[in-house]
Amino acid sequence: MMIKGVFAWDGEHWLFDPEDRFGFRATWKVNRVLAKADSDFQEVAVIETEGFGKALVLDGVVQTTEKDGFIYNEMITHIPLAAHPKPADVCIIGGGDGGAAREALKYPVQSVDMVEIDPKVVEFSRRYLPEVAGDGEPDPRLRFVYEDGTRFVKKRAQAYDVIVVDSSDPVGPAAVLFEKPFYQDAKQVLKEGGILVCQSESPIFHPDVLKRVHHTLGELFPVVRTYLAAIPTYPGGVWSFTLASLGPDPLQSDGHRLVMNENRYVNRDIWESCFRLPQYVKELLD
Repeated sequence: MMIKGVFAWDGEHWLFDPEDRFGFRATWKVNRVLAKADSDFQEVAVIETEGFGKALVLDGVVQTTEKDGFIYNEMITHIPLAAHPKPADVCIIGGGDGGAAREALKYPVQSVDMVEIDPKVVEFSRRYLPEVAGDGEPDPRLRFVYEDGTRFVKKRAQAYDVIVVDSSDPVGPAAVLFEKPFYQDAKQVLKEGGILVCQSESPIFHPDVLKRVHHTLGELFPVVRTYLAAIPTYPGGVWSFTLASLGPDPLQSDGHRLVMNENRYVNRDIWESCFRLPQYVKELLD
């Protein structure tokens, strides 16, 4: 069973990242393919890699791994949830691997709506990647909504305290999640003082995306803060997230609301340091 991007080389199988960035391309040694299916939207697969354990792969691109998926999922959820004084209702756009929802549910929230366009991503993640998605029956506060995220936010009004945009790269069906009309609609879905956060790509390999996201959100929200994390799976190892707030500014908080329930990355030190940007990122965002 083969998937997109996997090639035999010297008697072994390797997954080659389809995108060539400045002459750099990531490769993954593949021990075996655990599952593969063509959904209505993309090829969905779970592979077992040599060094990063099991990985979710969409159209030949690694999305999350057993080894380091916790870093991304903790950073995209704990920072906005701890910045908000009392998050009750949360919406996750994308996030079909279940990792962001798992982290959000560590907080005393009332509800988490996970809006994922592809049910196959959720199915495969829950079946083959419980290390990321969690195992057992889903938390009763979690609701699965299989719908296009852009259409979903058009139908809501002031429904959420926090919106987490856990999208894949800005290509294919995810491209619209990086555009101003989507952010405008998402803003209308936030309650008073609400917070939106999105992954905003690599500041090294995709500086144009990060700059556009930061500036576009700055046109819509009074408070916009970009923060970083070190995630080996993603190109360059440095990844950005951008938080946009209608109320609280995370720089005015000491992170005392962070939930430290079996966290493996986020703590108070990370809270204090993640918003301290290197000079080249500051210059990019100016």
